[in-house]
Amino acid sequence: MEKKLLLGDEAIALGAIHAGIRGVYAYPGTPSTEITEYIQQHPLARERNLHCTWCTNEKTAVEAALGASYAGARVIACMKHVGLNVAADAFVNAAITGVNGGMIVVVADDPSMHSSQNEQDSRFYGKFSMITTLEPSTQQEAYDMMKYGFEFSEREKLPVLMRIVMRLAHSRAAVTVKEKADPIKILPCAKDTASWVLLPANSRRKYADLVKQQPHLENLAATTPYIRYEHAKENNPMGILACGIGYNYVTEQKEATGQFNILKITQYPLPTDMIRRLAEESSSILVVEDGQPFVEEQIKGILSADYPVKGRLTGDLPRTGELTPDCVAEAMGHHQERYFDIPKNVVGRPPALCMGCGHRDVYAALNEVVKEYPKARVFADIGCYTLGALPPFRAIDTCLDMGASITMAKGAADVGVFPAIAVIGDSTFTHSGMTGLLDAVNDGAQITIIISDNLTTAMTGGQDSAGTNKFEAICLGIGVEPEHVRVVVPLPKNMEEITRILREEIEYKGVSVIIPRRECIQTLNRKLKQKRVEQKL
Repeated sequence: MEKKLLLGDEAIALGAIHAGIRGVYAYPGTPSTEITEYIQQHPLARERNLHCTWCTNEKTAVEAALGASYAGARVIACMKHVGLNVAADAFVNAAITGVNGGMIVVVADDPSMHSSQNEQDSRFYGKFSMITTLEPSTQQEAYDMMKYGFEFSEREKLPVLMRIVMRLAHSRAAVTVKEKADPIKILPCAKDTASWVLLPANSRRKYADLVKQQPHLENLAATTPYIRYEHAKENNPMGILACGIGYNYVTEQKEATGQFNILKITQYPLPTDMIRRLAEESSSILVVEDGQPFVEEQIKGILSADYPVKGRLTGDLPRTGELTPDCVAEAMGHHQERYFDIPKNVVGRPPALCMGCGHRDVYAALNEVVKEYPKARVFADIGCYTLGALPPFRAIDTCLDMGASITMAKGAADVGVFPAIAVIGDSTFTHSGMTGLLDAVNDGAQITIIISDNLTTAMTGGQDSAGTNKFEAICLGIGVEPEHVRVVVPLPKNMEEITRILREEIEYKGVSVIIPRRECIQTLNRKLKQKRVEQKL
């Protein structure tokens, strides 16, 4: 055994490699991106020729992972929490088909919305799908749970959801790891078509089996080595039900051990008998969970209505945002100096587009033209270019989810908005914008679409973009008229040309696509730096 200093994401990645995976399927999304990047860069992954290229979106990632599982391989699919919405159809149905080779879907939630548009809790998806959810409390558990999860998945013939949060994903800790990885494990290909073909007759049988399996999954949660009950030295103290990383915050309080009854939860479905025992031996229960009050709501149904349960719903912990050691300490009755508050004299600095970014020139040109149309509306999307909402540009009116710019622009145009302009990035377009473009073409919508192409998935660090060098062909294949697919280079010297093309395409009575193309300044700088290093060598 050896120790490594690893991010939570890296611990998951290394745990998966050491557990004998055949591949990882993912779409980049903070705070999950580093899982796939670590596997891509690991020498053993290259030696074993593991599949680790980026998928077009999270749905294709889960479907490809399920196909690999069908063929007998151990695989992971990785995404951030909002990506699970995109993958939900395949994810939920995978619980009905079951799996063959072990399959873990790793989802990184983002309480406090550090880089997201909501702070949904992925544990609800595990409960909704009626599968087991793992929630490690430390980087060590994140590593260890990968092998445990694969073995569990193969034994129970179900996919497993692993839910982590940003603070675990992006913090480092010493992790004890194996010196030698397990060999890649490949089971025989699945043959039971009655399980894998979800015709209603098969689905009804499989769903009934899944429902019958629930008490068994709950019993397994109660006996896992990762769930632990810790007795207090005092009689009838307050009980604490600590989930995932919340257990870390509880045990950081020196007085916690021996002063409280603590039930550590790292696997779901919830072990109801252990929760009832905690209630019987405690005067009240404080639920410490990072995310929404997922457990707090459930135990109110498990226990009697008058049993005192405290947590996010009661205001003992903040209703929104991520937990901190300070707020957990206060909820436990330990009033102390706060270490995690931002000093009042520190002024927040909002994010901004990089100097030299091509998106800047796109917005400069767009603002120049849009001011000529008082009723213009600009519908934007998820990516670096969302920062166009902030000063100095203030160029966009909406941003909802991946791919929504085109469909929202079309909907607005359908009811009379002119001009309706969509701004979408290259990776977002292939992720979920192409179907919206097809709707617009089929309806002959009068919208102008700007695919701002910086040749990478820039917002998450410069991963490969699925549609690079294919956008003109994609748009033509979908049905956009060739003369209305225009490519420009977003530079200040080309401003006159860009604004002229924008005016022409806005006035066109149909779907037009403008592709401003210039490489992301960050990836370009990295390439130039690497080139200089190679020249010195």
